Amino acid sequence: MRVELPDVPGSLGRVASAIGEAGGDIEAIEIVEKRDGFAVDDVLLEIPAGTMPDSIISACSVLDGVSVLWISRYAAGGNLFLDLEVVESLTQDPRTARDRLVDLLPIAFRVDWAARVRRGDDGLRVVHATDAAPTTFDLGEITVPTRLPGDETYVELAAPFGDDVMLLGRRGGPEFLDSELARLEHLLGLAVTISSH
Repeated sequence: MRVELPDVPGSLGRVASAIGEAGGDIEAIEIVEKRDGFAVDDVLLEIPAGTMPDSIISACSVLDGVSVLWISRYAAGGNLFLDLEVVESLTQDPRTARDRLVDLLPIAFRVDWAARVRRGDDGLRVVHATDAAPTTFDLGEITVPTRLPGDETYVELAAPFGDDVMLLGRRGGPEFLDSELARLEHLLGLAVTISSH
């Protein structure tokens, strides 16, 4: 669940209490962004059978200044995978770092798919992708991390990745935040550096 809350002491505690009272169990919290007196946090929840996500959203939304931006199902046994863990994984075998990053980005960014594509004489070709990724892409020149229009199902993001382009897709949103674009650019740069050694 992605939630926006006032960036003041006690706000996160109120949200955590509301989630607990509604039947949710917090597994992990990650601060995604801070802006204009607000924090945006991703909260990984365990919701017992019989507890409706709507009750958790309602419990949070009645709190002053708190907005639930998005809630989505997460793979059973899933966990937040921090950027440092991604980098550590990439350094284990530098030769496979670029493809390994494709595999790890859906976990680190809580997206449904990732794909590395390469532009050739015959258009874009998928170099490596996760299972849920589309097989064809229509994409202009990408020189910086860029939010794409997506479609009625996915919110999409593209970023240069050496000579390739990395694409991410998140089913139903939320929109990618500036902090996520910066994180992705940083991880892609590290993967290029690691794979070059």
